[in-house]
Amino acid sequence: MTKKWMKYIAGSLAAVGVFALAGCSNNSASEEGGSDTLVVYSPNSEGLINATIPAFEEKYGVKVELIQAGTGELFKKLESEKEAPVADIIFGGSYTQYATHGELFEEYTAKENDQVIEEYRNTTGYSTPYTLDGSVLIVNPDLTKGMKIEGYSDLLKPELKGKIATADPANSSSAFAQLTNMLVAEGGYSNDKAWTYVKDLFTLIDGKIGSSSSGVYKAVADGEMAVGLSYEDPAVKLLNDGANIQVVYPKEGTVFLPASAAIIKNAKNMDNAKKFIDFLVSQEVQDTLGTTTTNRPVRRDAKTSENMKPIKDINTVTEDYDYVIKNKADIVKRYNEIFTDIQSGK
Repeated sequence: MTKKWMKYIAGSLAAVGVFALAGCSNNSASEEGGSDTLVVYSPNSEGLINATIPAFEEKYGVKVELIQAGTGELFKKLESEKEAPVADIIFGGSYTQYATHGELFEEYTAKENDQVIEEYRNTTGYSTPYTLDGSVLIVNPDLTKGMKIEGYSDLLKPELKGKIATADPANSSSAFAQLTNMLVAEGGYSNDKAWTYVKDLFTLIDGKIGSSSSGVYKAVADGEMAVGLSYEDPAVKLLNDGANIQVVYPKEGTVFLPASAAIIKNAKNMDNAKKFIDFLVSQEVQDTLGTTTTNRPVRRDAKTSENMKPIKDINTVTEDYDYVIKNKADIVKRYNEIFTDIQSGK
């Protein structure tokens, strides 16, 4: 390990302090004669980390060494370390990252995988979904008075021209997720009618493409834009904080994308890694995520907060992950051609 990464680990551990302390438990790993350590790489927020890691340490008497960085950086690190792995677990990241790096991971399915909502169970044999994030419309009620906005079709109103916030689907993961959501909801990824909808919508967006996903929901909450193409996590957080917004799950269908975790192939602390995967989908953790964070749990019977609409009350549609991974460049290319055509026609 380089000095740079040793310093990074030390800094990460200092920042979250409690993670370096092994909890007191009658089930401690040391008492069982096994390892009392688990090395976790994670791009997750402090809120999600705080809702999981300390409880795992306390329950199992395991000391977690946490290394936090961006998803892309961590996956590159895993790739460079595959002959001599440092991490035991990667905790966070999209389906795409896992599906395209299957060789890095150990085959393992959580003991309670059958308690997960069927569409989001571990079907790869190695990646375990633990939270979901859906594409939503965030609406400012003051700027949309008299308008009924229940889905994508309701955005095609002339009075919304220039008042719909979005990031760039070519560069933002949340904006790309919205693009594929609307395509599947309107007829399919290669359906001409669905792409006509995209052209009509972006004609109304009128070239006002935000530089970041955070700018989208902030613009709506601040009253600068009437509607935003956003995602559930920050939208529900805004509601929890008392923002003057409404969260709309498109009536045509909402795609929920899973965040996943996996065990690194040939992990040094394999038993603890398996415990961690089981822990993530346990009733205890899923209820905590659903009630104390704005991350939607994957377990079918998990509790959720008042501002998080029960998934049974949402019309959901399923992303064809493998198709989107294989054809992402073509989808982005077609979007860029439409956007360029709209701009040149002004």
